[in-house]
Amino acid sequence: MYLPGSFHETRVDVLHALIRDYPFGTIVMRGAEELVANHLPFELISDKLLHGHVARGNELAKADGAQVLVIFQAADGYISPNWYPSKHETGREVPTWNYAVVHVHGRLRVTDDKVWLRQLLERLTERHEADQPKPWHVSDAPEDHIEKMLRAIVGIEISIDRIEGKFKLSQNHPDANRAGVLQGLNARAGRRDSELADLMQQAEERRDGT
Repeated sequence: MYLPGSFHETRVDVLHALIRDYPFGTIVMRGAEELVANHLPFELISDKLLHGHVARGNELAKADGAQVLVIFQAADGYISPNWYPSKHETGREVPTWNYAVVHVHGRLRVTDDKVWLRQLLERLTERHEADQPKPWHVSDAPEDHIEKMLRAIVGIEISIDRIEGKFKLSQNHPDANRAGVLQGLNARAGRRDSELADLMQQAEERRDGT
């Protein structure tokens, strides 16, 4: 990943926060004949481990020991040069795109341990059902159905070798331009504009130490 100094995020707590807030990742590995990509939710267990699960028919289920790359992406959006005060002064601005991503490099381990798998499913369900009025639990389903589902999947564990982040959030612009981008995003109010504005605001607060 191309990492200009202005956008290179190295703080582990910030990188982990993005993974937890946006856990649906893209996992890439080299297959027998070409690169293979799959998309699935992950759980960050520790500084060194990611957990997930896939169907037994998935190529990842047969890739124990493979080197993989997992990509997590937060909100993103088009940035108009009209939002920069400097554009109206000099005209010397162009469109761009703001975004935040984390790349996790590591090695894959495959497991079909039913206890491991059930604990993973219970943790994932508890997390993602937490905001429901009446959260669903794995135990709500008939036990024979759960056993059938467990036989259809395998667990994957990724031992993290390296983690890197790119947070391209207008850090290379002066304060007035960054304020203009925030104003533009809030005014446009598109699908992910408020999330992107929040990411920019958080980056500002970290930069200012507040």
